[in-house]
Amino acid sequence: MADMTPAPVSPTLPTPTAQPSAAELAKRAQIKETSKKFESSFLSVMLQQMFEGTDTPAPFGGGPGESMFKSFLTQAMADKITAGGGVGVAASVQREMLKLQGLTA
Repeated sequence: MADMTPAPVSPTLPTPTAQPSAAELAKRAQIKETSKKFESSFLSVMLQQMFEGTDTPAPFGGGPGESMFKSFLTQAMADKITAGGGVGVAASVQREMLKLQGLTA
């Protein structure tokens, strides 16, 4: 009868992974924040164009303040869209910014 004992297995040591430095982590956080701000600005411009031809009837519409407050509204909506996950612009911008800095995504 054949010997059925398993061959001894040599333990393998895990390969060390390089931990990112504090400066790299700070740079990544800054890039992430910048890309989110960019997406929010982009969406704000898109939303302003969407509302360009709309008029609000009296008594709540018209006057010089309407255009100013409409820009506040579109910026607030853009911020909420970005905070909720956005439309993918921030992720693309972040990836490209990381490449430009020599960092991997």
